[in-house]
Amino acid sequence: MPNPAPRLAALMSPDRATDVVDASTRQLLEERFEVVWATADHTAGPRSPAKPPALAPDAVPALAEGADVLLTSWGTPHLGKELWADGNGPKVVAHAAGTVKNLIDPVILDQGVGVFSAGPRIAWSVGEYCLASMLTLARRLPRFDGAIRSGGWKQTTFRGHELAGAKVGIIGASSTARALITLLAPFGCDVVVFDPYLSAERAAELGVRLADLPEAAASTFVSIHVPNVPETQGMISREFIENLPDGAVVVNSSRGPAVDQQALLDHALAGRISAALDVYDPEPPSFDAETLASPNLLLTPHIAGDTAEGHLALAGYVIRDALKWLEDGSRGPSFVDPTLWSIAA
Repeated sequence: MPNPAPRLAALMSPDRATDVVDASTRQLLEERFEVVWATADHTAGPRSPAKPPALAPDAVPALAEGADVLLTSWGTPHLGKELWADGNGPKVVAHAAGTVKNLIDPVILDQGVGVFSAGPRIAWSVGEYCLASMLTLARRLPRFDGAIRSGGWKQTTFRGHELAGAKVGIIGASSTARALITLLAPFGCDVVVFDPYLSAERAAELGVRLADLPEAAASTFVSIHVPNVPETQGMISREFIENLPDGAVVVNSSRGPAVDQQALLDHALAGRISAALDVYDPEPPSFDAETLASPNLLLTPHIAGDTAEGHLALAGYVIRDALKWLEDGSRGPSFVDPTLWSIAA
């Protein structure tokens, strides 16, 4: 008699499942697992056009009962360690979203639970955002756009600049930084990276140079890719910003508290630098009219990792790695390494 299929509980609302589970992954799940899908009755609150509803916390125990794999995403409640209290809890948590730090108690990592995060897949979307922001601000497209909208045409007081061959300072060698480094390759940039955990060997593999913060601050382009941990809060200080060269472009797609936001705004509003901000401290931000009107600022609402194609790929990205891990213990790119928990995003 064949072994029964492992049980998978999809701990997300139907709307979120539509967002992160594409048709091929849904078929894979149905072929390889006995799947329990949450329904609208398991959600907390009404549907919203802005964001799919979250899963109700009290729905988790019943949905997860007897499950070998938990498929989670945005809107999944915190998974308390009590789910593993009897020693027979799920073997895998596959998170079709980014960070798992607010999702699980790290104690389950010590119990041999395999945890997977789609952060590396989201990183590619973030890398594209960073590259697009650099090019948009370097070419001064918001200024030219504003000139057309106000009835103007060619501008004689300023010109755009090229990214090709420029010095790019990257703060933090996270997965989003590595995606950006890959995307920068055709531009022939001099890429320097500040990250105390990046070895010289790994830097050489990435094709970048190690740098300290002052050298990174001397770059024409600076992109920030650090986790939200105490060591990174205020890392991009007023002094760092003051040392940026005139005309520098700063991109922050990581965490708002890493940057002295007021110092960055002061220099952008003065016209000395340009900045693309996708994250803020606090969120959402509250800016005055001068800030909102500045052509030196590109402001987006924490969407660097949010693309249609990227979201639909998330469940498949983690489930394929989870299946391999269950089969032979191999660790794919989405595997969350317990030894790196303290510095993970």
